[in-house]
Amino acid sequence: MSRRIAAIDFGTNTARLLIADLTDDGRFEQVALQRTIVRLGGGFSRETGLADDAIQRARLCLHQFADTIHRHAVDSVRAVATSAVRDAVNGPAFVDQMVQETGIRLGVIDGLTEGRVTLAGVLIGLDQQPEQVLMFDVGGGSTEYTIARGACPLFVHSLPLGVVRLTEGKADPAAMADKIERELDSLQQQMAQAQIALSPDTLLVGTAGTATTLAAISLGMAEYDYRKVNNCMLELQEIQRIYELLLPLSPEQRLSVAGLEKGREDLIIAGSLITLLTLQRFGFNSMKVSDYGLLEGLVVSDIV
Repeated sequence: MSRRIAAIDFGTNTARLLIADLTDDGRFEQVALQRTIVRLGGGFSRETGLADDAIQRARLCLHQFADTIHRHAVDSVRAVATSAVRDAVNGPAFVDQMVQETGIRLGVIDGLTEGRVTLAGVLIGLDQQPEQVLMFDVGGGSTEYTIARGACPLFVHSLPLGVVRLTEGKADPAAMADKIERELDSLQQQMAQAQIALSPDTLLVGTAGTATTLAAISLGMAEYDYRKVNNCMLELQEIQRIYELLLPLSPEQRLSVAGLEKGREDLIIAGSLITLLTLQRFGFNSMKVSDYGLLEGLVVSDIV
């Protein structure tokens, strides 16, 4: 017996739709997958929230998603919005407008829920089941850090570090790095207060667009293949090499680098810095890349 689920992860930079047949044993088979770089957080301001042009991009994307969902006769829709919408003063109005126009209601989830659901999605895609995992999910508006023992989350914390937020809010990489270091200081203080320590057997896992893009660049992918990206191991030195390769290039020049998707050419610097500084701060020489994340977690988890 299976149920057809439509899951939507409407992030600050990327919107994704997964339609999957979920079986009673918790496994699923992909039926359809769509993704669009909407940049919902582009032009975001504390005073007015989501920008008008970003809302229009989101509107077009959700209409496309609604058409796909209708064609596939799904049993239920699990749709969430993350940092950009939860931080926007016009977030509730945006949600109401989208449900009226498309029939899709975006549930706005907090960072804690986002981390827990993402963990559920990542774990089903790993080729090993580590004793302890430190997972970080670099988004457009925030980055979630989750520490888990097996499938049990021990610590989840969301930091206001996102690639859109950093790129549009900081003048240069030095200013970005300063902000990241300060937020990582805060993260470690929170971990100490919660009496959370990383064991020597901890596996570092990076998920979402920055991690998968770094893997795609490392593999020299002309066309993205999630099967090769998922569970790819990236060494710290390789991430540093990619960062140093991209940094002096203009955003347009970066698009000539195989593996870098259009729409990420300006954001990859901020994402690479978050990744590099995370590895360095916690003493890791490598990380495992997960192509699975919040979207897959929505399919298999009943948290949302």
